[in-house]
Amino acid sequence: MFAAPPQYARDVIKAFNQMGFDALNPEWSGGRPKRIGPAVAEHICRIAKTPPARAGLPFTTWSLTKLREFLSASGNVTVSTETIRQILRKAGISWQATKTWKGSKDPDFAEKMARVLDLYDHPPADGRVICVDEFGPLNLQPRPGKGWFPGRQARRLRATYTRTGGVRHMFGGLDLASGQMFFRFRDRKRWQEFLDFCRQLRARFPTGKLYLVVDNFSPHKKDKVTDWCEQNNVELVFTPSNASWLNRIEAEFTHLRYFTLNGSDYPSRAAPQHLQRPPRPSHRRLRAGVAEPQRGLADPDAVGAHGVRIAQRAQERIGRRAHGERRPPVGNTTSSATPTPCRR
Repeated sequence: MFAAPPQYARDVIKAFNQMGFDALNPEWSGGRPKRIGPAVAEHICRIAKTPPARAGLPFTTWSLTKLREFLSASGNVTVSTETIRQILRKAGISWQATKTWKGSKDPDFAEKMARVLDLYDHPPADGRVICVDEFGPLNLQPRPGKGWFPGRQARRLRATYTRTGGVRHMFGGLDLASGQMFFRFRDRKRWQEFLDFCRQLRARFPTGKLYLVVDNFSPHKKDKVTDWCEQNNVELVFTPSNASWLNRIEAEFTHLRYFTLNGSDYPSRAAPQHLQRPPRPSHRRLRAGVAEPQRGLADPDAVGAHGVRIAQRAQERIGRRAHGERRPPVGNTTSSATPTPCRR
C-alpha cells in the first residue's frame, strides 16, 4: 500500500511496541533546523531598541535595511530584512512614533493627585465635580487631518501665511455626573473671562457645592477668583504642576480637536457650526442612561495613604521614559556583557 522501505516498517513496529498508539501520531520533525537561535534573536531585538547614536552612527533611528547592514558589519549576523521584521514582531517590538512626556516636579504631587482621583472615584454627596479648562487658541487656518480617500487621491488643503480672522478661546466644563460639556467662546482667556465662566456654572447649578478641577494656569489662582469661590461655595481643586493630564476634560478636548478641527479649513467664524456646538463627548452613553460614570481610577490603598504608592509608580515611569534604560553597549553577540532581555 505504501512505497516504504522495509527498515521504515521495522522502525514503526519497534516504536509501536515501545509507545503503543502514541507512536502512530508522531510530531513532525522534518525541515532544516532554525538558523536564528534565541541568543541571536535577543541580540537583534536589543540593537533595534538601542538608539543608533549610541553605536556611533550619524542617524537617529533604524530602518530594517540599516539594521541589517549594522548586524552584518558588527555582529557577524547575516539575515534578511524580512527575517528581522518577523523577529521584532514576534518579540512585540513595533515601529512607533516618538512622544514627549514632561514629568511633574510638584512637591505635593502625591496629595494633589490623590485628591483629584478620589473625587473621580467617590463623587461628594454635597455637590458635583466639574472639570474645567481652556481650549485654544482657535484661529482660521487649514489644519491637517486624516480621512478616507481613494488611493493616492488624498484631499489637499490650501496653504496660508496670513491669518486675519483673529484668535478665540473656548472655556469648557465637563460635568462628570451627567457627561455634559458646557462651553463659552471668548476673545481672551484672562482671569476676568475665567471668573465669568465660573459664575455661569454657578448659575447653572445654584445648589450644592461645586468642585472645579483645574490646572495651575495663573488666572485660576487670581485673588479675586479665589475670593469669589470662597464666597459662593466653589472649591478649586488644582492638579499637580505639569500634570494637567489628570483633568478628565483633556480627553474630551482631544475628541473635539480630532473630529472638528483636524482636516478643516473654515473660511469664517460663522462657518464652523461644529465649533458653535461641539460634538457630544465620549460620555454620551451616560446621557442615554446605559452606563455609569467611570470609576476605579485610583488605587484604593494608595489613595488612603495620600497617593504615595501611585505617585511613586508614576514618577518611576516618568523617569524611565525621560532618561531611558541603561543598556550594555552595542557589540558582538559573543560579548561578555549580559544582553538586555526583550520585553513586550
